[in-house]
Amino acid sequence: MHHLDLILTLTGGLAVALVFGYLTHWLGLSPIVGYLLGGIAVGPYTPGFVANRALAEQLAEVGIILLMFGVGLQFHLKELLAVRRIAIPGAIVQSVLATVLGAVVARAFGWRWAAGIVFGLALSVASTVVLMRVLTDNSDLHTPTGHIAVGWLVVEDLFTVLVLVLLPALVGSPQAGLGHVLLALGLGMLKVAILVAGTFLVGGRLIPWLLERVAATHSRELFTLTVLVLALGIAVASAMLFGVSMALGAFLAGMVVGRSDFSLRAASEALPMRDAFAVLFFVAVGMLLNPHHLLEAPGLVAATLGVILLGKPLAALGIVLLLRYPFRVALAVAIALAQIGEFSFILAILGKELGLLTDTAMHTVVATAIISITLNPLLYRLIDPVAAWVTHRPRLWDWLTTHTHPLLPPESALIPDGTPAAGLHHRAVVVGYGPVGQTVTRLLQDNNIAPTIIELNRDTVRALHEAGVAAVYGDASHREILQGAGVGSAGSLILSAAGLHASTEVIRLAWELNPAIQILARAAYVRDSPALHQAGAEYVFSGEGEVALAMTEAILLSLGATPEQIDRERERVHRDLVGGTTEVALCPNMEVNGERPVA
Repeated sequence: MHHLDLILTLTGGLAVALVFGYLTHWLGLSPIVGYLLGGIAVGPYTPGFVANRALAEQLAEVGIILLMFGVGLQFHLKELLAVRRIAIPGAIVQSVLATVLGAVVARAFGWRWAAGIVFGLALSVASTVVLMRVLTDNSDLHTPTGHIAVGWLVVEDLFTVLVLVLLPALVGSPQAGLGHVLLALGLGMLKVAILVAGTFLVGGRLIPWLLERVAATHSRELFTLTVLVLALGIAVASAMLFGVSMALGAFLAGMVVGRSDFSLRAASEALPMRDAFAVLFFVAVGMLLNPHHLLEAPGLVAATLGVILLGKPLAALGIVLLLRYPFRVALAVAIALAQIGEFSFILAILGKELGLLTDTAMHTVVATAIISITLNPLLYRLIDPVAAWVTHRPRLWDWLTTHTHPLLPPESALIPDGTPAAGLHHRAVVVGYGPVGQTVTRLLQDNNIAPTIIELNRDTVRALHEAGVAAVYGDASHREILQGAGVGSAGSLILSAAGLHASTEVIRLAWELNPAIQILARAAYVRDSPALHQAGAEYVFSGEGEVALAMTEAILLSLGATPEQIDRERERVHRDLVGGTTEVALCPNMEVNGERPVA
């Protein structure tokens, strides 16, 4: 029966998420809203099929671990250190202010101060799952806004971990003195410090060594299995040995892997289940909501929403502006943090177990989490209109630009629209570094076009790095690899290998990431050319076609044909080979426009 419950919960949860997610997407809303509604539909408080909530929560926990591992892969330590000046004081001050506001709301409704403080702590920490999803959907993850928001949330999570360690000690010994509190705090910080140091010092050497040995087997299954075991294993060990959250352990494991050459491949190949389990997280949250609570305590829900949607973002906005960051960055960070999620539930559940919070408090946290998660993607879309509105108010804009002059670190330089100032000259992404790829790369460099190579041979990638050439290790048919190579901002994508695996999928993904990109592809046979053209390649080159053209030109030259006759026959051969599609060969002596390469 337990096995059947698992299958029904997994199937039912994903099915309702699919249906409601599609409907909300069709309505122009974030699919997250649909996943939450799907959870309510299969929850115990609505009629019809009821999924097993305990199993759903366990599956969601796996999703959180995989998601946090993915966050760690993409968020390097240098990025956290680059934003430490704002992330550390910002997260601490905002958490304290949100806790105070939550405690005041709870006290106003007759709760004890101890319960109010725990309630406020639950409201102070935002959801990493929601934050990452919103930043990714709006292409802000790898901008200064994304770096600040993620760094801010990492500090919040560390702060929450300390609270989780301290709370049982404080509640269990209410008469304990200052010495007991300081001892509990010291032990908690020591555990986190040992975990971080051990993960980076030991794991920093062991994990890349292990991944290199597994990658040398050329088995995708073994590589995928290894990364999943590392993510889950370090997460579980963090909880069992150090008493910290599994999410924090997974994040640290991801950061270690992210420092190696395997980061993009791990993200693209080893986490195929990440999105599905992340969806189950939202379904599990929806299952916790009792819709009747919204009618039983509307005042409490409204006041709590005020703390989350007004108090927290206004505090964050003020902090970021006081540290003299640009207005749009401050607004984006403030709105991204205007929600609560997984750590809020963990804190609320712990408070309930310790006898501090009641069922009313738990339902309020869940209800406001669902509402804030639903509204957050919609509010984030208002950032640009609000920023535009402010810029058209001369007095307000002058005041903001006077008091918020950007003092960002050099590596986080901004251009006017708030995105990183990367790739001011033309860039091209070359897939494959065989003889053709090497020649194309050399020609691009000779014409001041910056190439980035995507290659599956790790020794080649390492050699390119040593030579100062940008290179990414991984399979180009995965979106994360193309994103890591910078296809979204590149002018050209060149598929230099003949018979490339899933070449049409590579072209399709490149078009999704950058509709303006110019795509040049190489086909093994002439018969493959139409499919590549149909997928979106502007130019397609085939070995058979180029040989036929070269032989035709050589015969005509030997017979004394004029240049006009040769051009005419060349066009006829093109029509015969590819049905009228004109292919242009890349020549070393061909002039290259500085704005875009000519093929």
